[in-house]
Amino acid sequence: MTHVTAICIKWGTLFGPEYVNRLYSGVRRHLTSPVRFLCMTEHRDGLHPEIETLDLPEEPFRPEMDAALAVANRQGAMRKVSLFREGLIPDLEGPVLGFDLDVVITGSLDPFFELAPEKVAMRHDWTEKRKGRPTGHGSVFRFDPARHGFLYDDLAANPYAEVEKARGSEQRYTSHKAMDKDAFAYLPQEWVVSFKYDCNPFPRNWVRGPELPPDARVVCFHGHPKMDEAVEGYSGSLIRRSAPCEWLCDHWITRAAADLGPDWA
Repeated sequence: MTHVTAICIKWGTLFGPEYVNRLYSGVRRHLTSPVRFLCMTEHRDGLHPEIETLDLPEEPFRPEMDAALAVANRQGAMRKVSLFREGLIPDLEGPVLGFDLDVVITGSLDPFFELAPEKVAMRHDWTEKRKGRPTGHGSVFRFDPARHGFLYDDLAANPYAEVEKARGSEQRYTSHKAMDKDAFAYLPQEWVVSFKYDCNPFPRNWVRGPELPPDARVVCFHGHPKMDEAVEGYSGSLIRRSAPCEWLCDHWITRAAADLGPDWA
C-alpha cells in the first residue's frame, strides 16, 4: 500500500472549512505513510486544495430513513452511512479511517490501521460503557468498504426498520450491525479520549486546567465545551467549566497553520 486513506463528512454550515483543513493537517502530521484525505460535502469553498472532495449524495432511501428518524427525534442523523458504500472512493486501497469534524489529533494514527484490520473499529461509547451496553462511539471509525459494504446495503434495503432498530442512532447502527456480522473491534479507550470526561472532568476542572492524557491520539468534543469554547475557556456550565486550553490551541490551530499556512487554518 503506497498510502493510507482518511475521510470526513461535512454537511450544512455548522462547521466551517477550517475544521476540515485542521483535521487534514492533524491526520497527515500523525501518519508515517502518505495520506489520501477526502471530504464528502456540498460546500467545497475554503477547503485546502490537497483535500479530495466527494459529492454529498441524496440517497434514494432517505425519505424512509428520515421518517424513522423523525419518530426517534433524530432528524439529520445517519448521513455518514453514505461513506460505507462499496465503490464510493475511486481507486481505494485498503481500509479507511473516518472522523467527525469536532476532534483533534494529538498522537500517532498508525496503530489505527494495524488493529484488527478486517474489522470495523470504534471506541466504546463512554455513556454506553458506563451502563454496560455494547455500542461504539462514532467520532473515529475504521472500516473497509470492500469488506463492510453491508453497513450501506442493509440500510438501503430496509431503511425504516434499520433506523427503528437502532433507535435513530448512527453509531448504534454501525457498531451493532458490525457486531452482528462478527466484524467489530473496539479501539483502545486510551487512544480516543473525551475532552469533558477524560481531559477536563468535574470537579477537577475547578482546580486545574484541561490535561491531555499521555496515550491520547484523538480527543473528542461531544457536548460542551465545543472546540472553540475550550480554546478560549468555557463558563457556560458549572460541571463543564473549562480554563483556556493551550494544548488544544497548539495541536488544533497553531500546528495546522504552520503545516498548511495561515490562510488554510
